[in-house]
Amino acid sequence: MKKTRFLTGITPSGTPHLGNYAGMMRPAIAASRAKDVENFYFLADYHALIKCQDPERVNRSTLEIAASWLAAGLDPEHVTFYRQSDIPQIPELTWFLTCVTGKGLLNRAHAYKAAQDKNHEAGKDSDDGVTAGLFMYPVLMGADILAFNANKVPVGRDQIQHIEMARDMASSFNHLYGEFFTLPEAAVDEQVATLAGLDGRKMSKSYDNTIPLFSTQAQLKKLIGSIVTDSRAPGEPKDVEGSALFQIYQAFASDEETAALRQAYADGIAWGDAKTMLFECVDREIAPLRERYNDLMAHPQEVEAILLQGAEKARAYSQPLLDKLRSAVGLRPLTVATTATTAKASAKTATASFKQYREKDGKFYFKLVRADGAVLLQSQAFDAPRDAGAMIAQLQSQPEILNQVMANLQLGDSFSLSDVELALKELAES
Repeated sequence: MKKTRFLTGITPSGTPHLGNYAGMMRPAIAASRAKDVENFYFLADYHALIKCQDPERVNRSTLEIAASWLAAGLDPEHVTFYRQSDIPQIPELTWFLTCVTGKGLLNRAHAYKAAQDKNHEAGKDSDDGVTAGLFMYPVLMGADILAFNANKVPVGRDQIQHIEMARDMASSFNHLYGEFFTLPEAAVDEQVATLAGLDGRKMSKSYDNTIPLFSTQAQLKKLIGSIVTDSRAPGEPKDVEGSALFQIYQAFASDEETAALRQAYADGIAWGDAKTMLFECVDREIAPLRERYNDLMAHPQEVEAILLQGAEKARAYSQPLLDKLRSAVGLRPLTVATTATTAKASAKTATASFKQYREKDGKFYFKLVRADGAVLLQSQAFDAPRDAGAMIAQLQSQPEILNQVMANLQLGDSFSLSDVELALKELAES
């Protein structure tokens, strides 16, 4: 059974927080254990360069994000986990796609339009501060996806446009050069949890209201203690609706525990006691992960080795595809026969016929004979006539194999099954 291929990119742009973990990391890691899917997870460090020109921050964040995913349970034995910059086929494919993508399509990208709108509001030139990297971001994302012919790409609603653009790029390339790309689909999870932050707004680095995923116990307790609550005193019933504290608790507690805290709210639990319950609940899940995270951060060579192994697995998918794409667009050795040459060979063999016969040695043979009697190809021996017949049938039904065999041999040379296998291999690689 063919597996569905999922691909997820993670931009190393900072330290992950509880919202990242509950909303995306934890469900993604759980889904990666399904047996009917192939999962590709990559650290999008090329993408990070679009917004961050601090080398140390990019490098540190890449380590932190990789260690976080591994500590949270991502198993590199069951998924392909790699660093984007370790796959040279991705920037090469980016250029191929650039050459078939209309500028008008990129003009409509949300990030580019948002940058222009911001400039307009500030009275600046439309493209002030807009780099080619920002403008070309959708093409690089398309290459990330198409280099592995991913079927599904889990994204938020704000990213659907990029998947649609990747489909457009794939369709344009397929139309010009042949069917090489699967058209990817966006996989939008409507149930993704969005945690509230310390101030009640969505937990986000932009609001500076996050709880870092791998805070120390002391830091975690202090941050949870700073969650904004209302002024209701102990004994006064409290509302769970709109309560950041309750929402975070619900993301880490069992159904029974959540029901118990809901009742405690109704009974007037003191905010201090509720925060203690939240700290204990979160730390119960995070503590063992924190230990693994700290160990990985102390041994970056272990993370590096895992990423390099993942890159090797990833290149086993991307390199054969890029070899085919290079040939398709005309970037191939000058010694490779052109389509016109192959067509001529087909015309030449069209007037020839196969002759099957038995020699005195008791073996069975066949030859391809031109109308004027010239022997184009001579087979080696077969033990049974059906084997010789099967080979003739294969060559007749697939003339491209016959043409490749002829290209590899001199006129009248004898050939064997290994020559056909070589021809098949060369055709697959071309």
